[in-house]
Amino acid sequence: MLKFLANENIPFSSITYLKSVDFDIKSIGVDDPSISDKEVMNIAIKEDRTIITYDSHYGELIFKHGYKPSAGVIFIRSQPKNQ
Repeated sequence: MLKFLANENIPFSSITYLKSVDFDIKSIGVDDPSISDKEVMNIAIKEDRTIITYDSHYGELIFKHGYKPSAGVIFIRSQPKNQ
């Protein structure tokens, strides 16, 4: 089963919706606010979760710093207008 880790910038309404349709999703904004991107990456790696984020810095962590999240990262390029 896929497990997700919503970065702090993912709207809470999206997380609530995904939970309501039985997705296994944790929220950095709720569980661990203000932690670093590296710490988010470490949680994702440890718990085998796919990161969902609007933050392009995760590509740098993967390609420049060697982080290897086996479940991957979903990078959403367009920001929501209403959060």
